[in-house]
Amino acid sequence: MTGQLDPKDAQWAAEQAARWSYGRLLSVLAARDRDIAAAEDALSEALLVALRVWPETGVPLNPEGWLLTTARNRRKNDARAQSVRRAAEPDLIRRFDTSHDDAPVGDDRLKLMFVCAHPAIDPAARAPLILQTVLGIDAGTIGKAFLVEPAAMSQRLVRAKSRIRDAGLRFAIPEPADLPERLGAVLDAIYAAFGQGWDSLDTPDAPDALTGEAIWLARLVAEQMAEEPEPKGLLALMLYCSARRRARRDANGRFVPLDRQDAGLWDRTRIIEAEGLLTAAARAGRFGRYQCEAAIQSVHIQRPITGHLNLSALRALYDLLVSKSDSIGARISRAVVLAEQGQVADALDELAVLPMERVKRYQPWWVARSRCASLAGQTDLAAEALSVAISLTEDAAVRTFLLEQLQSLKSG
Repeated sequence: MTGQLDPKDAQWAAEQAARWSYGRLLSVLAARDRDIAAAEDALSEALLVALRVWPETGVPLNPEGWLLTTARNRRKNDARAQSVRRAAEPDLIRRFDTSHDDAPVGDDRLKLMFVCAHPAIDPAARAPLILQTVLGIDAGTIGKAFLVEPAAMSQRLVRAKSRIRDAGLRFAIPEPADLPERLGAVLDAIYAAFGQGWDSLDTPDAPDALTGEAIWLARLVAEQMAEEPEPKGLLALMLYCSARRRARRDANGRFVPLDRQDAGLWDRTRIIEAEGLLTAAARAGRFGRYQCEAAIQSVHIQRPITGHLNLSALRALYDLLVSKSDSIGARISRAVVLAEQGQVADALDELAVLPMERVKRYQPWWVARSRCASLAGQTDLAAEALSVAISLTEDAAVRTFLLEQLQSLKSG
């Protein structure tokens, strides 16, 4: 123990332990009886106890082990309280009493990810469930990432957890024959986590917390499934993006769009690794969504070298990406490329046919609509769309940038 400390310091220590250890602890707590919801309750209770106790006793030398033991004690107490299971109590207690505060906590997150991606789980719940269980992201934030109302997402996640418990799904790496069908949901969840971190979910004092965790998980999957090309594609994609992190803001904290970034600030080591991964993935001869998205980033990386953006290559890659995933984001980006190539009417038409119930609160759609309308000479429509985009923008630096764009439209 470290002795007494300021309550704010204890709170910070508990929050950091939760942030870095949530999925690891949850995977250990839920592995034996497959009850993810009960494990979450126990872990939440342990965190509350930490906030109450640590300011008085000091932060344990092994915060993870302390939280795990406290959560297990909560589960033992719950088991004792259930009279219908009284006869099985000795076995239950043994199950939840397998480690001590000073023991290192194991890491079963890969197993947890794959059980969340089991075919018995609703396909629409698989990636969101991984995000919540492995990384501790709340249902509201997950719903926003997947363009689903928070209440609907919460219900979806509750049903999925119950399904894992009631069906007794095993926490294990699937057999090779079963891996491909479950791999997609795992990769989607990792990329969604990266996207949330990239969009400033990460805490100010740990800007790489969530993006770094997503990259670590992608490395884990790529190593475990070395013969599969898509994990390499996903890892390459995230490395390309994270390589530009330092260039996204100028010295005054102002947002810098990709086409104006100082390429000298890009992390060359990550770019080289990403290029190598993309090349290695291509050798498998199975071109998937994440390889395609990584290739798109590679085209952008080449701009400072060639002096221009290869719009023809981007158009071909986005055509392929839409055929692979047909996601809202892919179709929006493809429309912008069409507009940049001079096909502004086609671009506006493509944006217009997207389901309004899904894009009405999706900021990138409004930004793209504004850009396409501006290139079409429809200044009023461009300004109107940009105003909506601004109202949906949470990042202060991005909002300031868009406000400047709006002022330029109105004055130009």
